[in-house]
Parts: sequence; structure tokens; C-alpha cells
Amino acid sequence: MGIGKKQAAARAYRGQIPSPGRPTVAWREDRVRFWAAIASGAKTEDAVVAAGVSSPVGFRWFRHAGGVNPRLPATVSGRYLSFAEREDIALWRAQDVGVREIARRLKRAPSTISAELRRNASTRTYRLEYKASLAQWHAERRARRPKVAKLVENPQLQQWVQDRLSGRIARPDGVVVGPSGPAWKGRNKPHRGDRGWVLGWSPEQIAARLPIEFPDDESMRISHEAIYQALFVQGRGALSRELVQCLRSGRALRVPRARTRQQAWAHVTEQTLISERPAKAEDRAVPGHWEGDLIIGLQRSAIGTLVERTTRFTMLIHLPREEGWGVIPRTKNGPALAGYGAVTMKNALASTITTLPDQLRRSLTWDRGKELSEHAQFTIETGLPVFFADPHSPWQRGTNENTNGLLRQHFPKGTDLARWDATDLEAVAAALNSRPRKTLGWKTPAEALDEHLRSIQQAGVSTTG
Repeated sequence: MGIGKKQAAARAYRGQIPSPGRPTVAWREDRVRFWAAIASGAKTEDAVVAAGVSSPVGFRWFRHAGGVNPRLPATVSGRYLSFAEREDIALWRAQDVGVREIARRLKRAPSTISAELRRNASTRTYRLEYKASLAQWHAERRARRPKVAKLVENPQLQQWVQDRLSGRIARPDGVVVGPSGPAWKGRNKPHRGDRGWVLGWSPEQIAARLPIEFPDDESMRISHEAIYQALFVQGRGALSRELVQCLRSGRALRVPRARTRQQAWAHVTEQTLISERPAKAEDRAVPGHWEGDLIIGLQRSAIGTLVERTTRFTMLIHLPREEGWGVIPRTKNGPALAGYGAVTMKNALASTITTLPDQLRRSLTWDRGKELSEHAQFTIETGLPVFFADPHSPWQRGTNENTNGLLRQHFPKGTDLARWDATDLEAVAAALNSRPRKTLGWKTPAEALDEHLRSIQQAGVSTTG
């Protein structure tokens, strides 16, 4: 039995189409679940679990989309066949059910079923065999009708945008200055390396400037979001992906908004907020309230700093790198070998604090860094309650911030702080504590602290007498 004229014509036409590759391993509903998880702030590795796909597939989706959510609707319009309907069609077709009967069961027009069997069947066999998975793949592939990007249609607009993004900085005589930057490798801006000196207009600046530069040319208009998507989303063909280096952030992928809003401060509880700190710490009348933070150096080196709020007395904490640093490769969620992991930081801080008398252990205010996520155990071991400043509020630890600025004279940024041992840090702290301070009436922090300790001792003696 031969094939009909329509089938022969479909086979002749479909045979001329180049192979689109292998069928996808996931369907629309899988992508919808994946991007819904991403929109909620989930990491990519968690989103693939929610979508029920493999990690390589999920990371490929995120990378090809540039981190930009395609905002797929959860369901397609009812005018189109769903995957469940295609499964029914394949099952009934294998049972030799006629086209009109299938249409009657699905409450569809017979022409819809006939066109489905003809257009979305497999052409790799002699007969047009119909499989639901292949039919769904063909339908989704054919449904893609991407709108041609405005930057592709308008070369003048594309060149103007590109010049403002990547135009080189030059002297008045036209000589280009500055480094050209590293070769593009598809990653974010280089860490502690030269970036190319370019004009680097932001997409918002470009979009806002176009009406001023071309007031009478309505074709020279584009939104800043269109420029961002042309940079981040692969396959748009308008702007080279390398131009993301010209953005201020230098970010190769867009970070979903929900991720930026996430607070990475799970270790901060309501009981440890700075608003719960004793009021006596605010007026600086009683010594024993400390502020602390880290100063970071090259190659993840660090020094811990402690400053007493009343006397400005400073203590420096030695944080040597752990055994295996530079030998064991860095692994995600692996051991913290840089010297200021949570457990290491807790132990080093506790050993320093316990050298102080009980009268000088009233509270500790710290930045929101995760290096002090073991604060509960630290409080149990030392009896010193820990409070955390509000996000992006360095003035709440102004004494410590000021002291860190003074310490940068001895430990500049971009230098390896791990080369200094505990004796060296003690010498720097002693020098800082022996400098007269205007806020102390030109007393030194060491003298002010000693005066407070003597007054405490005298008060204890008089009470005993």
C-alpha cells in the first residue's frame, strides 16, 4: 500500500529541511518550573531539582538565556494541541483509530488532527510514523517566532550603541590611552587585573541620550532593557557578548533580582540585632563594649580587629592560613583554609577575648560577615554576647571603621597580610594604643584603659571595706 499525495508532498518538503539536531530532553513545563524556581531566588543547582532535569541541562538553559528569565507562560493557548493530547493521538493512531474518530474524542476539528499527523510525524522512516515526543518537539521548534531585534534591523543604531559602550578613551590629540584589557573568555571581569579603558556608558545613559542626539529621528530609539538583553541573551545577534566587559559590573550573566534581594545572613537572629544591644554601649560611659571586623588582604589573607568603644583600645587577631592552603584546590563548600572560616575565627577570637578581665567583656558588635556565624558557641565559651550591625551601616561601628582606616597605613590593601605573625601584630597594636587621641583629651588608649581599670579596682576595694 502506497502513501497519499499529501504525505508524499510533506515527505518531499520535510526531506529538504536540514536536521535540527536531536530532540530536547525536557518539555515546556520543565522550563516553566525551572525559571519559576530561579525567579523565586533559588540557585541553579536547586532549580534543576525543582524542574526535574539534570544539572548540565539547567546550567545550559541559564547560560544561553544570560540569566534573563524568558517568562514562559505556564500553559499554551487552548487552540494548540497539548503534549497530553499528542500522547492520546499516538496511542489511538497505533490502534488504527481513524482521524475523524480521534477528532471526535478530543473534540477537535478533523483537519487539526490530519495536519498534526502530517506535519509533526517522523520523516526518518518510510511511513510517517507519529510519536508524541517527536511531535511535541517539532511543534515547539516550529512555534519559535523570535522578533528580529531592533539593533539588527538598524545598523546605525547598533553602531551608535556599540561606540558608547566600547569606544576607547583617547587624548585630545586622538592617541588612545589605557590598557586594552584581557582577552574575552566568557567570564566576569578579571579579578585584580586591568580592564580595558572604554567610554562604558550604561544602557540607561545610552537610551536616555538618544532622543537628545537624534530629536527628529524616531528610528534612533531603544530601551535600556533591550540593550541589556542584546548583551546577555545568546542568539540575538545584535551585540557581541564580549561587550559585557564594558558594563560597569563586568558581569557576564544577569543575576536574577530575587537572588540579589536574598539575605545571606542566616546566622543573624532577632536576639543578635544591634537594636538589642544594651543602651550603656551607646553612650560609651562604661568600658567593655567592643566593635570588631576583618581587614582583608591579598590571596584571602586577613587580620581581625577589636576596638573598645570607650577607650579606643585596639587588639589585633592573628589569623594564619590553615594547613593545606595552596596545596588543596579550592572546592565549593570545601574546608575554609584561608584562616578566617567560622570555626577558626571563633577560636582565634575567643582566645584573644578570654585574656581580658570580666569587667571588659560586656558586648561585641560585629559586621554581618559569615566569619562570625559561630557566634552562639563563641558566647557560650566566653560569656560575651555578640550583636550584628544593620546591613550597609558602617556608621554603627564607626570606632572600628576609623581604626581600620588607621591600620591600613601599616597593612595596605592589595598586600599579603598572612606574612605577619602574632608578634608583629602585637607591635602594631601597641604602637596604635600609645598614640594620643584627641577624643580622649590627648590621652593614649592604653592610658585611658588603665585609668578605667584602676577606678574599677578602687570601687571594689571601697565596697569591700
